[in-house]
Amino acid sequence: MSVVASDTIIIELMLALHIVKIISSGDKDKDLGLDFEEFSKYLKDHEKKLRLTFKSLDKNNDGRIDHMEVRQSLADLGMDINQEEAKKILQSIDVDGTMTVDWNEWKAHFLFNPATNLQEIIRYWKHSTVLDIGDSLTIPDEFTEEEKTTGIWWKQLSAGAMAGAVSRTGTAPLDRMKVFMQVHSTKSNKISLVGGFKQMLKEGGAASLWRGNGINVLKIAPETAIKFMAYEQYKKLLSSDRGKVRTHERFIAGSLAGATAQTAIYPMEVMKTRLTLRKTGQYTGMFDCAKKILQKEGVKAFYKGYLPNILGIIPYAGIDLAVYESLKNAWLANYAKDSANPGILVLLGCGTMSSTCGQLTSYPLALIRTRMQAAASIEGAEQMSMNRMVKKIVEKEGFFGLYRGILPNFMKVIPAVSISYVVYEYMRSGLGIQK
Repeated sequence: MSVVASDTIIIELMLALHIVKIISSGDKDKDLGLDFEEFSKYLKDHEKKLRLTFKSLDKNNDGRIDHMEVRQSLADLGMDINQEEAKKILQSIDVDGTMTVDWNEWKAHFLFNPATNLQEIIRYWKHSTVLDIGDSLTIPDEFTEEEKTTGIWWKQLSAGAMAGAVSRTGTAPLDRMKVFMQVHSTKSNKISLVGGFKQMLKEGGAASLWRGNGINVLKIAPETAIKFMAYEQYKKLLSSDRGKVRTHERFIAGSLAGATAQTAIYPMEVMKTRLTLRKTGQYTGMFDCAKKILQKEGVKAFYKGYLPNILGIIPYAGIDLAVYESLKNAWLANYAKDSANPGILVLLGCGTMSSTCGQLTSYPLALIRTRMQAAASIEGAEQMSMNRMVKKIVEKEGFFGLYRGILPNFMKVIPAVSISYVVYEYMRSGLGIQK
């Protein structure tokens, strides 16, 4: 199937989902269709919500929205955009070219769009962490005050956690291959993708490809919860302008929240590596693994590789955000002619590219972390510091030795992003969160 054909299918599927959401919003008797009365009621209810949103944007109550009011409203929600971006958004709605939007233009643009409030409308460009690629180093999701007070935030987090669980399970064989190559592949003992899978299948059968996945999924919920709560507290501490959080403050708060969450759940990271690399019969499960580590190596073993793991958060989150913003701004500058809505393919593309660049930057630290975790389980193996291990790898294997296992890591990005997005959308629908 060609790329153009696959893109067309995705667009058609998104359009179909868009229509289904409108029907489900107005279908009161659940007969999977809209009669005239239901359709009329949907339009009236939807128009009321749009009227409230319009009034919330119209700060000076002159019946028109200008680009300054768009910027102010987004700033109130913790989303900073420049004047040009605000004008692009306005142009996508402005019909008569006055660079202001009146009620009729607003209604005409959004009447057949399921988005019912400002928060849902600006979600187009929200850099969401629902695109799970197996690493939890991203800055947490941003929630508006309305989402927090109505309880939608926990539904969003639940949907994201489920999306991550399914995504990680679907790409677990590639993730195990990455860890396998990080630890066992060297310049003198090169392990190919095919050869590595053959070794795994021979040693433990098909089920062995999912070793370590259970705890990898299990740690999503506590890490997400801790990261979200810590992020909210750090934002309050760092905010310098009456609760409004600037981009650099958001980055610092997100990095600190990530470090806090990783510190709390790091023993599970160590166990995940041990379970991923285990041989048949070595551990009966995660509790047996934890018990044996504690008995043989002590509490310190649960924090092997902690330093490179924490250091990896800053470059990952920084590059991820910077690339996403650059790609977003490039699209707005070059392609946003009639609409500020980029479409699902652009959003997924931006998210995939930014996450991949973030991973590429922090990958050497991830490899060092994994090797330090694995070395602790080998009797008689030298327990090296981070600096010494980096030096040894570069001396023996060269600079690219720090990127062992990068191929399966890249291979899992697109399927992981695709799976997590589809599951997330289904979960949102199932939990009653209208897009």
